[in-house]
Amino acid sequence: MNIKKNDTVIVLSGKDKGVKGKVLVAMPAENKVIVEKVNVATCHTKPRRQGETGGIVKRETPIRACKVALFCEKCGKGVRVAHKIVDGKKTRVCCKCGAEL
Repeated sequence: MNIKKNDTVIVLSGKDKGVKGKVLVAMPAENKVIVEKVNVATCHTKPRRQGETGGIVKRETPIRACKVALFCEKCGKGVRVAHKIVDGKKTRVCCKCGAEL
């Protein structure tokens, strides 16, 4: 999985197709990511402690990592990722333009 926390991604398919957002959580074991303002579900919560309020809360739920692509600022669209070794470090670069991601 080439997507990490704090990456900017674009959704490729589903009800939120075309939406850009920041990755909040990456779950490589399940091959899922949680993206800001994507796949929002309404959850009804109960107050757990005295003084706490319950109610209806909107929260982001996980989406499959194959449904999102890394967003390249230079290209302006979702791109595939290539890897290059620069100064002994492995870095991610855009396959189309070669910009570092």
